[in-house]
Amino acid sequence: MNYRYSNQSTAALFTLRVREEIFEHYFKEKDPNGTLYTIVWNRGSEQTVMVDEVNYRFAANAVLPIMMSQSFRFEKPEQVVAWQFNREFYCIVNHDAEVGCVGFVFYGPSPTMFIQFDADNVGVMERLLAVFEEEFILEEDNKADMLRLLLVRLIIRITRLAKKKYLGTEDLVEEKFNLIRQFHLQVEIYYRKEHKVQFYAGLLNKSPKTVANIFSLYSKKTPLQVIRERIISEARRLFYYTDKPVKEIAADLGFEDVAHFSKFFKTCTNQNPSALKKVVKG
Repeated sequence: MNYRYSNQSTAALFTLRVREEIFEHYFKEKDPNGTLYTIVWNRGSEQTVMVDEVNYRFAANAVLPIMMSQSFRFEKPEQVVAWQFNREFYCIVNHDAEVGCVGFVFYGPSPTMFIQFDADNVGVMERLLAVFEEEFILEEDNKADMLRLLLVRLIIRITRLAKKKYLGTEDLVEEKFNLIRQFHLQVEIYYRKEHKVQFYAGLLNKSPKTVANIFSLYSKKTPLQVIRERIISEARRLFYYTDKPVKEIAADLGFEDVAHFSKFFKTCTNQNPSALKKVVKG
């Protein structure tokens, strides 16, 4: 079942997918479906999920937030429930003040976070899903507002559990966490051109040392790792899902010298980009 809400005047889109036999997305440049945030709940047994050509174990009753443009496919898509929305429907960044750290599930310490639900939370999710389905079916003037409120409830619950798992607590110094989130957001905007921590620290009016110290408290990765992993993930998408040669991919990602890019890629992945491109082409 694919429930859908859209508004042509605002371009807002929100969908709920339940028990669909086909549910997957593959990266394409300038793809309108690549602008959706996705939250997936594995309502069935353990399965494998592929995200950007990397396989992960997706446990039963676990939730996986998926960033925009990421490619994914599921071993058992009929077992998952998926909420998908674009910025026009609900902008994570603009609603931080209202929701509180809502950006954590998408811009937190890991680009691929699996959040496990216990029995109590599964019960809450089942009830919440039932209300979602009811609201999608109803034809009311305030339908969008009601769906947004439910989405907020969903994200808050996932955020609380994710913070416990990845930070060890729900409580943290909000200002410091916000800096990490803002760092991730800025990397998402500028990673194709800017590859140094100093640039992003400057955007946040902090020194690189201050940024690194805050990351050491609330993240398992360093600021430089965040930048490099974002570049590598985009490089992999371009290798797998486009016909661009290595030289063009290097240029797209801000490397003037293809040799420099090849060295960077091999250092980060232990793979030669030219060899990988040949394997992908088959």
